[in-house]
Amino acid sequence: MYKQIRLRKGKDESLRRFHPWVFSGAIQSMDDGIEEGETVRVVTVSGDFIAVGHYQQGSIAVRVLSFRDIVIDDEFWTSRLQSALQMRLAIGVADNPQNNTYRLVHGEGDNLPGLIVDVYGDTAVMQAHSIGMHLKRKQIAKSLAAVMQGRIAHIYYKSETTLPFMAADDMNGFLLGGSNDNIATENGLKFRVDWLKGQKTGFFVDQRENRSLLERFARGKRVLNMFCYTGGFSFYAMRGGAELVHSVDSSEKAIDLTRQNVELNFPGDSRHKAFCEDAFKFLERAGGNYNLIILDPPAFAKHRGALHNALKGYTRLNQKAFEKIEKGGILFTFSCSQVVTKDHFRNAVFTAAALAKRKVRILHQLHQPADHPINIYHPEGEYLKGLVLYVE
Repeated sequence: MYKQIRLRKGKDESLRRFHPWVFSGAIQSMDDGIEEGETVRVVTVSGDFIAVGHYQQGSIAVRVLSFRDIVIDDEFWTSRLQSALQMRLAIGVADNPQNNTYRLVHGEGDNLPGLIVDVYGDTAVMQAHSIGMHLKRKQIAKSLAAVMQGRIAHIYYKSETTLPFMAADDMNGFLLGGSNDNIATENGLKFRVDWLKGQKTGFFVDQRENRSLLERFARGKRVLNMFCYTGGFSFYAMRGGAELVHSVDSSEKAIDLTRQNVELNFPGDSRHKAFCEDAFKFLERAGGNYNLIILDPPAFAKHRGALHNALKGYTRLNQKAFEKIEKGGILFTFSCSQVVTKDHFRNAVFTAAALAKRKVRILHQLHQPADHPINIYHPEGEYLKGLVLYVE
């Protein structure tokens, strides 16, 4: 039997609505000896069962695994992973010969809070965002291999930068197999995945559909891809027939990956140039030479305390892009900050347009793709926001 955490009176309401988090302020008492990452039962003051989940110190004290009073065993992991795979098969991103890159597990969106699994060809990259998932990594990997039934041959574990503590070992490394073949395919385009030292799991899978949309706008355009990372938007723009594509990132390593990815798809193509430079400085000195600009910065706000400064940052960045883009140009602009809502982001972009004195029309409102599902009881899972704008 799992140790128990008892909630204050009335603090079970969100859990009764199946929200998967227990905040530390809702806890009245805990059994002695509960350690971080341990599986616990959450009960009312009178002892009525509410949920079972992983305990962790911090604001989010318990991440709920089930609202049924069950044992978290091999059968549990296999069932949840099977459900995740079935959804990806249903939406056509798994077992797609033109696309062997997709997110298999998206935390709360797949009722597995604290766990991310991205698939790149025959390698799955698994990432823990909670100590509970870290402690269960080998059990999860075993179930993952069984569920995927030969679809993957390797499982790489990459959690060094995502856990709130530094374990002595086993933070990064292969849990199954071991492969140096890091070339994957997305919608027929090839790219290298840096799952060893790259950001996230090595690639930003969540922009796949937005990159495809950009491709449809790219013909004849002069494209500027800011915060390009591994150049995803850049090589989609090139396949779409862009006249020129300039990729900018402050990381030399990212620029090197961008060049490799462009060369994989368009060897020797002179339309592309890459620049290792700060985004704001590049925009400041850039002339009005671009009529399609992509702004896909890293999260400006990791927590609510940073929200005000983040919104100022989004306003400043978009204002500069509005000032530089040609008349009749198209701007793809994004925020991946979870604490920045759609309204927050839209207001920041609208303010930027007004400050730049440009007439702007919304063509598309963008979001994360279907393999990054949002748990209907956990609206916080809607983290990626984007706008496609026509600028007069």
